[in-house]
Amino acid sequence: MDTTQNLVHGAGLGLRRSFLSQIVEFPPEDVDFYEVAPENWITIGGKPGKQFRAMTERFDFIGHGLSLSIGSTDPLDEKFVREIKQFLAEHQIKFYSEHLSYCSKDGHLYDLMPIPFTSEAVSHVAGRIRRVQDILEQKIAIENVSYYAAPGQEMSEIDFFNAVIEEADCDVLIDINNIYVNSVNHGYDAEAFLKAMPAHRIAYAHIAGHYVEAEDFLVDTHGAEVIDPVWKLLGKAYELYGVFPTLLERDFNIPAMEELIKEVNTISAIQKAWETQHAKLPLLLTPLTDSCRQRKQFA
Repeated sequence: MDTTQNLVHGAGLGLRRSFLSQIVEFPPEDVDFYEVAPENWITIGGKPGKQFRAMTERFDFIGHGLSLSIGSTDPLDEKFVREIKQFLAEHQIKFYSEHLSYCSKDGHLYDLMPIPFTSEAVSHVAGRIRRVQDILEQKIAIENVSYYAAPGQEMSEIDFFNAVIEEADCDVLIDINNIYVNSVNHGYDAEAFLKAMPAHRIAYAHIAGHYVEAEDFLVDTHGAEVIDPVWKLLGKAYELYGVFPTLLERDFNIPAMEELIKEVNTISAIQKAWETQHAKLPLLLTPLTDSCRQRKQFA
């Protein structure tokens, strides 16, 4: 089954209906790809539907699910998965991602709930992810999520995440802000968590802002600007794993398009800085290599 890696590139933006008309008419040159939640667009018709079609015909898109409820004990909604498959094909959307969480229990809960970090949950969730991939006939990317409680915890968050990804044989959507938020709320080292991620499976990344409830309690809102420590963590991720596609999420308090594009440009700037540094490494190493050869010749 094909991987989702290298299907989009550069810096992306989450598409929201509030600015759809604006970017259809004046698409920003600095956005390399867009992301949408299929459930918000599958049934859309009329003028917005035509505008959305105009966008997907011109630009690269990713589908990012909100309501698959991959960790639920409710039966997997296979009808919905097939609707997603049709939506992806109809709009030539590159691939699909979802959250490592659940949002239903005998009906929708309208929130992303934490899955217990247990070996039983690993097997349960991984099996559901494999079934989704079988129906879609493609790998999906699973996102590490923010959470505020860990009921029934038997293992660490990173061990649980990695176990699910490995057993499901899926790809990874790495959310940089979620790592930072969880590191503050649960008292772990964000860089250590980042270093333990399965780098070879990273398809793309999210970056977003959050709300500071208290010094030791952050809320993942996607309703504010990205802060410096989160930008630095993104740079660290590129340092560790090379540059991968990264998308700005903004769901609330959406500012003017100019402000959104500034943050998209910040993603691009960090990417270019690391690409430039990586390109220079062979040039820096060449004189050292030549010098070593010369010392061997005259030894």
